[in-house]
Amino acid sequence: MTAPIDPPSATVVEERPQAGPGGTPGTSIQGRSLGQIAWMRLKRDKVAMGGAIVVILLILIAIFAPVLVGWFGHPPNEFHQEMIDPATQTPKGGSGIGWDFLFGVEPLNGRDLFSRVVYGARISLLIAFFATLLSVVIGTVMGIVAGYFGGWVDTLISRVMDVFLAFPLLVFSLALIGVLAQFETSLAVKGDTLRILLLIFVIGFFNWPYIGRIIRGQTLSLREREFVDAARSLGARGPYILFREILPNLIAPILIYATLLIPTNVLFEAALSFLGVGIPAPTATWGGMLSDAVKYYTVPHFMFFPGMAIFITVLAFNLFGDGLRDALDPKSSR
Repeated sequence: MTAPIDPPSATVVEERPQAGPGGTPGTSIQGRSLGQIAWMRLKRDKVAMGGAIVVILLILIAIFAPVLVGWFGHPPNEFHQEMIDPATQTPKGGSGIGWDFLFGVEPLNGRDLFSRVVYGARISLLIAFFATLLSVVIGTVMGIVAGYFGGWVDTLISRVMDVFLAFPLLVFSLALIGVLAQFETSLAVKGDTLRILLLIFVIGFFNWPYIGRIIRGQTLSLREREFVDAARSLGARGPYILFREILPNLIAPILIYATLLIPTNVLFEAALSFLGVGIPAPTATWGGMLSDAVKYYTVPHFMFFPGMAIFITVLAFNLFGDGLRDALDPKSSR
């Protein structure tokens, strides 16, 4: 009996000219893995590569925020009252934009907008990445278990997904974070750490059913494939089949959904901060800056820069996610 070919190890062959024994041109067969094919398809998508470059730049900005602020800005919580008009409590000249303040200054206190936008990237990306990781881990485990075992296990997990999806997530998050935040003073965790952990838990834990449904559907199809039957016939047990046979075939949908879930979580964190239950002041967050900017509608730059930071981040991740989906989809014509 011939052993079945595991899809992740399947290759596409390509013929290339090669000199034969007598010096005459011949052909050799060179294999390409699915990863190499996906990378070639992704490189041809200029829009997706542009989104990937922006994503990498945003990550570097978040990591090296102190260095960038040291070169081009001022400490994010440092007041510069000399830049504020005492009569109107707005920046002198309308915005205060100049070589010393690349994005201008905030009304009332004169804090450097450039520094606060750069430091805001750290909070937004940190929460979005770890919340996505939590959703992916829970959703993948629950989805693969439900899809493979079926029966009452599938029914139970599917009903749990339905219950989670029925929650008004934003309203529930507002209530839950508001209640849990009351315990900040009684716990040993100080600073913004507890609030960041709360946001990661709330955003990540209540978003897992979306990816769980996708993984469940893919697993229902994969469990009927020949390589799974071959593993069973050789005596493999459930955990081995789940994590050594089926899970490697789910890497593509997991990666695609993760890249598309990150911008959603960025928007969710910004919305919670905008509504006042995110990271408390004076820590810089994009949503919190937008919330403060609502009071100063006559100072448009105060709202423009954090709003553009959110817009560029979400757009870059969505473009990269769309390109990654097309590159990993063998049926795509792009």
